Amino acid sequence: MPERLQAMVLLAAWCALRFGELTELRRSDIDFKADEIKVRRAVVRSGGEVIIGTPKSDAGIREVSIPPHLVPVLKMHIDKHVAFGRDVLLFPGVGGGHLAPSSLYGHFYPAREAAGREDLRWHDLRHTGAVLATATGASLVDLMARLGHSTSAAAMRYQHASRSGDREITRLLSVMAQSQ
Repeated sequence: MPERLQAMVLLAAWCALRFGELTELRRSDIDFKADEIKVRRAVVRSGGEVIIGTPKSDAGIREVSIPPHLVPVLKMHIDKHVAFGRDVLLFPGVGGGHLAPSSLYGHFYPAREAAGREDLRWHDLRHTGAVLATATGASLVDLMARLGHSTSAAAMRYQHASRSGDREITRLLSVMAQSQ
């Protein structure tokens, strides 16, 4: 992947963010004091139009802890590839504006081929993030909160995700990364 998109791949895989969430991330959505990504918006394309709205579900509005091993990568990405200003996109298209799926795939398809994984789809990176988080022993409630899923509404009324649970997920993700 080109250097300007490498952090996007890592966030998709380790933080399990959706494509539309990643391409709408702005400098102000990154909180390095808390090492969190504030997911507040997503972008979709419909009829050739770019539409900025809320994430896929109400649960999609969330804070996602950044695994400690990704913090320096994200800081370097912002320093090197992101313009100044609170509202600038973290992963803009080459000509500015939102990165189009076709532009991403123009890089992603050759990268997956080079990795010997022609079967890998972009969304599989999000799935990988979910599986890695599950491997840490995270509870269903914490996984749903991290991934922005809103299912089993009745069960969710009686369970609450803890911020400490998400922090533990990210700590264990870094332990897993360092043991590889």
